[in-house]
Amino acid sequence: MTNKKPLINITQLNKVYLSDGTAINALKDINLTINQGDYVTIQGPSGGGKSTLLSIIGLLDQATSGDYFISGVSVTKLSESQMAKVRNKEIGFIFQDFNLIGDMTVSQNIELPLIYRGIAKATRKAKVTEVLKRVNMSARAQHLPNQLSGGQQQRVAVARALVGNPTLLLADEPTGNLDSVNGDAVMQLLSELNAQGVTICMVTHDSRYTHFANRTINLFDGEIVNKAANSGA
Repeated sequence: MTNKKPLINITQLNKVYLSDGTAINALKDINLTINQGDYVTIQGPSGGGKSTLLSIIGLLDQATSGDYFISGVSVTKLSESQMAKVRNKEIGFIFQDFNLIGDMTVSQNIELPLIYRGIAKATRKAKVTEVLKRVNMSARAQHLPNQLSGGQQQRVAVARALVGNPTLLLADEPTGNLDSVNGDAVMQLLSELNAQGVTICMVTHDSRYTHFANRTINLFDGEIVNKAANSGA
Protein backbone atom coordinates (compact mmCIF):
# COMPACT_ATOMS: atom_id res chain seq x y z
CA MET A 1 0.00 0.00 0.00
CA THR A 2 1.40 3.39 -1.03
CA ASN A 3 1.84 5.92 1.76
CA LYS A 4 -0.21 9.05 1.30
CA LYS A 5 1.57 12.40 1.23
CA PRO A 6 0.52 15.13 3.68
CA LEU A 7 -1.52 17.87 2.00
CA ILE A 8 -2.57 19.91 5.05
CA ASN A 9 -0.39 20.28 8.16
CA ILE A 10 -1.76 22.36 11.04
CA THR A 11 0.19 22.72 14.30
CA GLN A 12 -0.86 24.45 17.54
CA LEU A 13 -3.34 26.63 15.69
CA ASN A 14 -5.42 29.12 17.68
CA LYS A 15 -8.13 31.59 16.72
CA VAL A 16 -9.13 34.33 19.16
CA TYR A 17 -11.94 36.83 18.60
CA LEU A 18 -12.52 39.97 20.62
CA SER A 19 -16.15 40.63 21.61
CA ASP A 20 -16.90 43.69 23.75
CA GLY A 21 -13.33 43.60 24.99
CA THR A 22 -13.53 39.91 25.92
CA ALA A 23 -11.28 37.35 24.23
CA ILE A 24 -13.16 34.36 22.82
CA ASN A 25 -11.10 31.29 21.97
CA ALA A 26 -12.80 29.94 18.85
CA LEU A 27 -10.05 27.38 18.21
CA LYS A 28 -7.53 26.06 20.76
CA ASP A 29 -4.26 24.30 19.96
CA ILE A 30 -5.52 22.52 16.84
CA ASN A 31 -3.19 19.85 15.44
CA LEU A 32 -4.40 18.28 12.22
CA THR A 33 -2.96 16.51 9.18
CA ILE A 34 -4.95 15.78 6.03
CA ASN A 35 -3.25 13.55 3.48
CA GLN A 36 -3.71 13.54 -0.26
CA GLY A 37 -6.76 11.44 -1.12
CA ASP A 38 -8.30 11.67 2.37
CA TYR A 39 -11.99 12.22 2.98
CA VAL A 40 -12.35 13.90 6.37
CA THR A 41 -15.52 15.03 8.13
CA ILE A 42 -15.52 17.66 10.88
CA GLN A 43 -18.36 17.31 13.38
CA GLY A 44 -19.48 18.91 16.62
CA PRO A 45 -22.19 21.10 18.14
CA SER A 46 -23.02 24.58 16.86
CA GLY A 47 -20.45 27.11 18.03
CA GLY A 48 -17.82 24.42 18.41
CA GLY A 49 -15.46 25.91 15.83
CA LYS A 50 -16.18 23.75 12.76
CA SER A 51 -16.84 26.54 10.27
CA THR A 52 -14.02 28.65 11.73
CA LEU A 53 -11.56 25.82 11.16
CA LEU A 54 -12.85 25.24 7.63
CA SER A 55 -12.54 28.97 6.86
CA ILE A 56 -8.93 28.98 8.01
CA ILE A 57 -8.12 25.84 6.01
CA GLY A 58 -9.77 27.53 3.01
CA LEU A 59 -7.78 30.76 3.53
CA LEU A 60 -10.96 32.76 4.03
CA ASP A 61 -9.81 33.62 7.56
CA GLN A 62 -6.47 33.76 9.36
CA ALA A 63 -5.37 32.09 12.57
CA THR A 64 -4.27 34.16 15.54
CA SER A 65 -1.29 31.88 16.11
CA GLY A 66 0.09 28.51 15.01
CA ASP A 67 1.42 27.04 11.78
CA TYR A 68 -0.50 26.01 8.67
CA PHE A 69 1.05 24.41 5.58
CA ILE A 70 -0.76 23.43 2.38
CA SER A 71 1.16 21.45 -0.23
CA GLY A 72 4.32 22.24 1.75
CA VAL A 73 3.76 26.01 1.61
CA SER A 74 3.45 27.98 4.86
CA VAL A 75 0.38 30.18 4.48
CA THR A 76 0.12 31.54 8.02
CA LYS A 77 1.90 34.81 7.28
CA LEU A 78 0.96 35.35 3.64
CA SER A 79 -0.52 38.67 2.53
CA GLU A 80 -4.18 38.85 1.42
CA SER A 81 -3.19 38.84 -2.25
CA GLN A 82 -0.82 35.92 -1.77
CA MET A 83 -3.51 33.95 0.06
CA ALA A 84 -5.98 34.71 -2.74
CA LYS A 85 -3.57 33.21 -5.27
CA VAL A 86 -3.05 30.05 -3.22
CA ARG A 87 -6.80 29.78 -2.57
CA ASN A 88 -7.63 30.14 -6.26
CA LYS A 89 -5.09 27.50 -7.26
CA GLU A 90 -5.39 24.95 -4.47
CA ILE A 91 -8.94 25.02 -3.07
CA GLY A 92 -12.48 24.40 -4.29
CA PHE A 93 -15.48 25.38 -2.16
CA ILE A 94 -18.97 23.91 -1.81
CA PHE A 95 -21.40 25.88 0.36
CA GLN A 96 -24.71 25.02 1.98
CA ASP A 97 -26.60 27.69 0.01
CA PHE A 98 -24.97 26.89 -3.38
CA ASN A 99 -23.89 30.55 -4.03
CA LEU A 100 -24.76 30.39 -7.74
CA ILE A 101 -25.26 33.61 -9.69
CA GLY A 102 -28.92 33.79 -10.64
CA ASP A 103 -28.68 35.51 -14.03
CA MET A 104 -25.90 33.25 -15.31
CA THR A 105 -26.41 29.83 -16.87
CA VAL A 106 -25.04 26.63 -15.40
CA SER A 107 -22.09 26.73 -17.82
CA GLN A 108 -21.37 30.39 -17.08
CA ASN A 109 -21.41 29.79 -13.30
CA ILE A 110 -18.92 26.95 -13.67
CA GLU A 111 -16.73 28.90 -16.09
CA LEU A 112 -16.39 31.96 -13.85
CA PRO A 113 -13.42 30.78 -11.72
CA LEU A 114 -11.50 30.02 -14.92
CA ILE A 115 -12.14 33.54 -16.23
CA TYR A 116 -10.65 34.92 -13.01
CA ARG A 117 -7.55 32.82 -13.70
CA GLY A 118 -7.19 34.28 -17.17
CA ILE A 119 -7.56 30.90 -18.91
CA ALA A 120 -8.19 30.99 -22.67
CA LYS A 121 -11.79 30.67 -23.83
CA ALA A 122 -11.37 27.40 -25.75
CA THR A 123 -9.70 25.77 -22.73
CA ARG A 124 -12.45 27.08 -20.43
CA LYS A 125 -15.18 25.62 -22.60
CA ALA A 126 -13.47 22.22 -22.72
CA LYS A 127 -13.02 22.14 -18.95
CA VAL A 128 -16.66 23.12 -18.33
CA THR A 129 -17.87 20.38 -20.69
CA GLU A 130 -15.69 17.82 -18.94
CA VAL A 131 -16.76 18.72 -15.42
CA LEU A 132 -20.46 18.83 -16.37
CA LYS A 133 -20.13 15.21 -17.45
CA ARG A 134 -18.48 14.29 -14.14
CA VAL A 135 -21.48 15.58 -12.16
CA ASN A 136 -24.07 14.35 -14.70
CA MET A 137 -25.39 17.83 -15.50
CA SER A 138 -24.54 18.16 -19.21
CA ALA A 139 -28.22 18.33 -20.18
CA ARG A 140 -28.72 21.38 -17.93
CA ALA A 141 -25.77 23.42 -19.22
CA GLN A 142 -27.92 26.33 -20.48
CA HIS A 143 -30.40 26.39 -17.61
CA LEU A 144 -30.51 29.15 -15.01
CA PRO A 145 -30.20 28.22 -11.31
CA ASN A 146 -33.90 28.89 -10.63
CA GLN A 147 -34.76 26.27 -13.26
CA LEU A 148 -32.99 23.58 -11.26
CA SER A 149 -33.85 21.56 -8.16
CA GLY A 150 -31.82 22.05 -4.99
CA GLY A 151 -29.91 18.85 -5.66
CA GLN A 152 -29.11 19.93 -9.21
CA GLN A 153 -27.93 23.34 -7.99
CA GLN A 154 -25.58 21.65 -5.55
CA ARG A 155 -24.22 19.47 -8.36
CA VAL A 156 -23.48 22.66 -10.30
CA ALA A 157 -21.74 24.07 -7.22
CA VAL A 158 -19.64 20.89 -7.02
CA ALA A 159 -18.75 21.25 -10.71
CA ARG A 160 -17.73 24.88 -10.18
CA ALA A 161 -15.50 23.80 -7.28
CA LEU A 162 -13.89 21.07 -9.40
CA VAL A 163 -13.36 22.91 -12.68
CA GLY A 164 -10.00 24.36 -11.65
CA ASN A 165 -8.66 20.95 -10.56
CA PRO A 166 -8.16 22.01 -6.92
CA THR A 167 -5.83 20.18 -4.58
CA LEU A 168 -8.48 20.21 -1.85
CA LEU A 169 -12.28 20.30 -1.93
CA LEU A 170 -13.90 21.98 1.11
CA ALA A 171 -17.61 21.39 1.76
CA ASP A 172 -19.50 23.35 4.43
CA GLU A 173 -22.80 21.58 5.20
CA PRO A 174 -23.29 20.64 1.52
CA THR A 175 -26.56 18.81 2.26
CA GLY A 176 -27.93 21.38 4.73
CA ASN A 177 -30.51 22.82 2.31
CA LEU A 178 -31.41 19.53 0.65
CA ASP A 179 -34.02 16.86 1.35
CA SER A 180 -32.77 13.39 2.18
CA VAL A 181 -32.98 12.06 -1.39
CA ASN A 182 -31.00 14.94 -2.90
CA GLY A 183 -28.66 14.97 0.09
CA ASP A 184 -27.88 11.30 -0.41
CA ALA A 185 -27.26 11.89 -4.13
CA VAL A 186 -24.79 14.71 -3.46
CA MET A 187 -22.99 12.63 -0.85
CA GLN A 188 -22.74 9.75 -3.30
CA LEU A 189 -21.24 12.14 -5.85
CA LEU A 190 -18.63 13.35 -3.34
CA SER A 191 -17.80 9.74 -2.50
CA GLU A 192 -17.26 8.96 -6.19
CA LEU A 193 -15.02 12.02 -6.57
CA ASN A 194 -12.96 10.92 -3.58
CA ALA A 195 -12.59 7.47 -5.12
CA GLN A 196 -11.16 9.27 -8.17
CA GLY A 197 -8.50 10.86 -5.95
CA VAL A 198 -10.09 14.16 -4.87
CA THR A 199 -9.17 15.15 -1.30
CA ILE A 200 -12.26 16.28 0.64
CA CYS A 201 -12.75 18.00 3.98
CA MET A 202 -16.39 18.42 4.95
CA VAL A 203 -18.26 20.03 7.84
CA THR A 204 -21.58 18.33 8.55
CA HIS A 205 -24.15 18.12 11.34
CA ASP A 206 -25.64 14.96 9.83
CA SER A 207 -24.12 11.85 11.39
CA ARG A 208 -25.71 9.72 8.64
CA TYR A 209 -22.97 10.86 6.29
CA THR A 210 -19.87 10.20 8.36
CA HIS A 211 -19.50 6.70 6.91
CA PHE A 212 -18.68 8.21 3.52
CA ALA A 213 -15.45 9.60 4.98
CA ASN A 214 -12.39 7.64 6.05
CA ARG A 215 -11.85 9.84 9.11
CA THR A 216 -13.94 11.98 11.48
CA ILE A 217 -12.68 14.93 13.53
CA ASN A 218 -14.87 15.96 16.49
CA LEU A 219 -14.67 19.55 17.73
CA PHE A 220 -16.08 20.76 21.03
CA ASP A 221 -15.63 24.32 22.31
CA GLY A 222 -12.86 24.92 19.80
CA GLU A 223 -10.83 21.85 20.69
CA ILE A 224 -10.38 18.53 18.92
CA VAL A 225 -11.79 15.96 21.32
CA ASN A 226 -11.59 12.92 19.10
CA LYS A 227 -10.00 11.76 15.83
CA ALA A 228 -11.26 8.45 14.54
CA ALA A 229 -10.95 6.33 11.45
CA ASN A 230 -14.33 5.29 10.08
CA SER A 231 -14.74 1.56 9.77
CA GLY A 232 -17.45 1.98 7.14
CA ALA A 233 -15.32 4.08 4.80
